[in-house]
Amino acid sequence: MAGGVLGDCSAGKAAKLFSLSGLFPVYKPKGPTSADVLNRLKERLLAEAGMKQHGMKRKKQVLKIGHGGTLDSAASGVLVVGIGKGTKMLSRMLTGSKRYTAVGELGKVTDTLDAMGKITEEKPYGHITKADLEGILQKFTGNILQVPPLYSALKKGGQRLSSLVMKGKVVDAKPARPVKVYGLWITAFQPPLFTLDVECGGGFYVRSLVSDIGRELSSCAYVKELTRTKQGPFTLKDHALREECWTIDGVSQALEDSMQLLPVEPEDGAPKDHEANQDVASSDEE
Repeated sequence: MAGGVLGDCSAGKAAKLFSLSGLFPVYKPKGPTSADVLNRLKERLLAEAGMKQHGMKRKKQVLKIGHGGTLDSAASGVLVVGIGKGTKMLSRMLTGSKRYTAVGELGKVTDTLDAMGKITEEKPYGHITKADLEGILQKFTGNILQVPPLYSALKKGGQRLSSLVMKGKVVDAKPARPVKVYGLWITAFQPPLFTLDVECGGGFYVRSLVSDIGRELSSCAYVKELTRTKQGPFTLKDHALREECWTIDGVSQALEDSMQLLPVEPEDGAPKDHEANQDVASSDEE
């Protein structure tokens, strides 16, 4: 009898899990990749439903889940997740606005343009004042051209540029492409560190921005810390689901809350579903 009750409970949880559909934000900590976070979320949900991630007997049982914008392993913050039919809605996250808090360090640059890389150059920075920094921000605001970093989720021949570089392959820089910066503000300046608040559109790389700022100031710079504080209508402070709440009921509640911010349902003919291990946002920072 007890086994039957447990079986009914697991079946009920599985049914609820596979009925979940929509978009919701989770908190991605510094360290794991975006794909790592998705896999961890997926494993926890399937385990709660009494199911294994691999070895499904029926293809239709596979839990559809994806994200709407790559967040680098060195960065933390909001990661928008699509589940069920919600994976068809993820493409709209690529073009929506995002907001970041970035701590840059003057006088040094790394091969990855962030703290995960090796220092490749050092230059003096003592001549730089806050007024100097404020004076150049206008050059990086509005519709601008930006060269993506070599270490990125962008692909060449089906492989990530970052993977090719780490394999020792010669990779040419991607050409500059148009991106949009809605707002750019200095929130702290304590040389060699400075903090930026950046609001931008899709396909924008904060690492490239900080590097470009360093060069513009006759020095160099890299991103020491990076946090995505907002993506679309979802904010880190108010909406991102923390790992301790990664349960079927927790996701269900998050989806219900998100519907108030995203009332539009998935439409027929929307972009193809994406699975957990696929990069939904290969052109996106961070």
